[in-house]
Amino acid sequence: MTHPLIGLTTSHTTSQSGLSQISVTEAYVRALLRAGAAPLLIPIGLSESALQDILHRLDGILFTGGGDVNPERYASQMHPLVDDVDPERDSTEIQLIRYAMQEQIPFLGICRGLQVINVAMGGTLYEDILDQRPNSIRHQYSPGWPRSYLAHDVKLVDRSRLVEILDDDTVSVNSFHHQGIRELGKRLQATAFAPDGVIEAIELPGHPFAIAVQWHPEWLVEDPAMQRLFGEFVRSAELTHIPQITR
Repeated sequence: MTHPLIGLTTSHTTSQSGLSQISVTEAYVRALLRAGAAPLLIPIGLSESALQDILHRLDGILFTGGGDVNPERYASQMHPLVDDVDPERDSTEIQLIRYAMQEQIPFLGICRGLQVINVAMGGTLYEDILDQRPNSIRHQYSPGWPRSYLAHDVKLVDRSRLVEILDDDTVSVNSFHHQGIRELGKRLQATAFAPDGVIEAIELPGHPFAIAVQWHPEWLVEDPAMQRLFGEFVRSAELTHIPQITR
């Protein structure tokens, strides 16, 4: 049995002993393993040719959560609450997004993943929702809250790919973000909304699998709906994997 190879985007971190690391939260890996994938971490800072060598072997890409996208990427000023900006990560991920669009490679975005996909497609972000949308509900429940804490409901758009996968028009989700989509990127469709109107999911119509969500389904994998989200992503990657076996 072969498993579709799913690349995961990574973050720059620092160990307790002060060593620089490139890492990813284990929950993403476990969610993909549970769905039948073979996860592969994509380092930050690869040359374009090295990145291309990896990309040609991938069956899907998971854009993980993390720090804020550099506001310069969407022609905005640096807000004082923007945090943990990593221009090198932005550059790597935007290359990955463009490749996935061009080559019709399935991809799933989570939290920051949704935001960087939107920026790569020409969209913009609220740099801090509470400051720039003061009547919004609370979206940031970190730190201090369990990762599986269900913060609010989201309403899904009829006839979207996401509503078909989750099999419900309303789902309860966790919430660990202070930024969100302001202007939607080109060709993207908003397919889920928080009670205050903040976009909670996007899709690219016509793509084999191009979905991104603002919540963190990797911490909710005991929920059958979230299991199906990862399952459908991996199944789409399996279809991509088949013609690559002979490469």
